[in-house]
Amino acid sequence: MTQQAAIALGVELRVLANTPDESAARVIGDVRLGDYRDLETLRGFAKGCDALTFDHEHVPTEHIRALAADGFAVHPGADALVHAQDKAVMRERLTAIGAPCPPWRRVATVADVEEFAGEHGLPVVLKAVRGGYDGRGVWVCRSVEEAAEVLATGTPLMAEAFVPFERELAVLVARSPHGQGVSYPVVETVQRDGICVEVLAPAPGLDTEQAASAQRIALKIAHELGVTGLLAVEMFATASGLMVNELAMRPHNSGHWTIDGARTSQFEQHLRSVLDLPLGSPVMSAPVAVMANVLGGDDPDVFSRYEHVMAHDPGIKIHFYGKEVRPGRKIGHVTALGDNLDEVRARARHAAAYLSEGVYV
Repeated sequence: MTQQAAIALGVELRVLANTPDESAARVIGDVRLGDYRDLETLRGFAKGCDALTFDHEHVPTEHIRALAADGFAVHPGADALVHAQDKAVMRERLTAIGAPCPPWRRVATVADVEEFAGEHGLPVVLKAVRGGYDGRGVWVCRSVEEAAEVLATGTPLMAEAFVPFERELAVLVARSPHGQGVSYPVVETVQRDGICVEVLAPAPGLDTEQAASAQRIALKIAHELGVTGLLAVEMFATASGLMVNELAMRPHNSGHWTIDGARTSQFEQHLRSVLDLPLGSPVMSAPVAVMANVLGGDDPDVFSRYEHVMAHDPGIKIHFYGKEVRPGRKIGHVTALGDNLDEVRARARHAAAYLSEGVYV
């Protein structure tokens, strides 16, 4: 999807892939095979590049610092990206800059969890400090005994107070190396089993003051952390206000709707940001946009069904990721645009469900 944006900008991409059949490697001409965890591989890959960026947060922080020390332009830099790699470091920094966060602490023993639960109650949310995503690495523990089972795995953990949120929101912002920043409209994300299944843009029923507050929080975080590129700030909307949940520093699933639903897609915006080009307009191209993720089901023959979706609703936009179909895996998404949220949402749900399982919803 970044390649699609790069073509129009006249930007040539090089991708480091583990295997030649990875999604990006199948559509980008300049492909280098190697392990992103190996510093010498990264150094060889970086030679001749004007800028380096990421599509996940797992490149070792020390390697990013080494590349910057070698003189390569790396966006986002290690000092920023570590806040998307390490949840405890993120919480420490967000707390320091006054961003609204749930109570939290690092925990290593059952006694630590008992003390935290004594202050903030049960359930307690335990999170892996590094490596978690899509609900993985997160455990809602309703008793100290459940927490003890998680601690027994030896995973470095932090504890957070359970947040009784009303819904989940996300704000996507972009910031360039010289400090220009823009924010997309605040969206609502709908989760099922820890996986985002829908994104509603703009977040329905969100008053303008709260929407502006969410955008200000996200832009402040981007500025304070020195982010260059995209920053997705996932938030909880609670009865007492907004609370920051997670950060991601890359094009993000909550922003896939922008390909069809905004003047500038998140992928183009990320390229503009890391190349220090003037940022594009984040304004929506329709009053309402709904993105529904297409998840792999029991029938892997997804492509036999998209002709029906196209014929049923010519306005639906289908995006496949070139990934092998596995149950529950995000293999693509659909986007619907329009004026009425209920109608647009029904169209997106119908298309995604039919592509996934060949059934209507």
